[in-house]
Amino acid sequence: MKILVVNAGSSSLKYQLFDTSDYSVSAKGICERIGESVGVLDHRNLQTGNRTKTELAIPTHTDAIRLVIAKLTDSKEGVISDMSEIEAVGHRIVHGGYYFSESVIITDEVIAKLEKCHDFAPLHTGAHLQAIYGCREVMPGVPGVLVFDTAFHQTMPPEAYMYALSYDMYEKYHIRRYGAHGTSHRYVSGEMIRIMGGRAEGTKIVTCHIGNGSSISAVKDGKVIDTSMGFTPLAGVLMGTRCGDIDPAIVPYIMKKKNMTPDEVDKYMNKQCGYLGLTEGFSSDSRDLEDVIAKGPSDPMYEKCNLAVDMLKHQIKKYIGGYAAIMDGLDAVVFTAGLGENNPRLREIVCADMDYFGIKIDPVMNLKAFRQPDIIKISAEDSKVLVYVIPTDEEKVICQDTERLTAKKH
Repeated sequence: MKILVVNAGSSSLKYQLFDTSDYSVSAKGICERIGESVGVLDHRNLQTGNRTKTELAIPTHTDAIRLVIAKLTDSKEGVISDMSEIEAVGHRIVHGGYYFSESVIITDEVIAKLEKCHDFAPLHTGAHLQAIYGCREVMPGVPGVLVFDTAFHQTMPPEAYMYALSYDMYEKYHIRRYGAHGTSHRYVSGEMIRIMGGRAEGTKIVTCHIGNGSSISAVKDGKVIDTSMGFTPLAGVLMGTRCGDIDPAIVPYIMKKKNMTPDEVDKYMNKQCGYLGLTEGFSSDSRDLEDVIAKGPSDPMYEKCNLAVDMLKHQIKKYIGGYAAIMDGLDAVVFTAGLGENNPRLREIVCADMDYFGIKIDPVMNLKAFRQPDIIKISAEDSKVLVYVIPTDEEKVICQDTERLTAKKH
């Protein structure tokens, strides 16, 4: 099957075209600045290696889908001869609320439920719906599948997902821990289980998805029993621009001191904190902070950059230790996503002084696992806990779920 995987953001639409015979990707790209006066279509033909960037107006996500199909079927830049070769579309969905615990085929009823998830992730859900409507309009009759970032976390027990608010907040407004990055956690934990022999039962894994947005999960017997992100992706460890966990009383305190509205303080915690806030606006990018740290204390930004990275290290360590406690053991730690895959120093300082848990990394292999597309074991031979860097592949998971659910219809 040829499956188009779509990841729609508020003003962007990423895509990949898979062939399920070997799960290879023949083309990929992104439509950016959707809704602005001038947008960008960045398309890569992976069969020829050619890459084209085109500036043009992309008013809506439906227009973006039309452009993607036109590019995929273009006589010079395309990889298929006709739109009919696309047999299904898989959509990445950020938040499925309490309605969805697994991937589903798109129906009118499913769309109606997804619309009810709007308040959980307003920017994302609106874009997802636009992309779904766009695909239905441009590719009528082609089945679609929704794959939810929150679904993998639906195995958490109530003691992990409930908050100690009055119970009506859960019953009326569905306030609970949902988590995020579930498709990534699912993929890398599955790969780790495969490495350990392929049997999920009895395995105890901590998966660290560390990027501009970060989350950590405890995966026992192949199922999530706790995760760091909460009702929204703001919770957990500090991130590029998000504050992560804080005393909730800080929120009204800031609102009073700064005369902020709820929307303003929400934007502040999501867009102006984390690395960016701790470095007083210097950067939200880990690479910039690491460059400063490498220069040493002589750099005027050294102290703040070092503090930000040390805070993240400290918080990741706490999650690993806490999750080992609730799982009654630890077999493996997996690092993935932008920082997890490409920041050897962060992995080193996280895994340092973890002798009690039996965690010990090989510094040579840790440095080798930098911008590599391969799975790399970075734990030392005498480490009691396996430590791996596993590049995530959320799109492949979306493709596989789409194939599994739609192949029956072909």
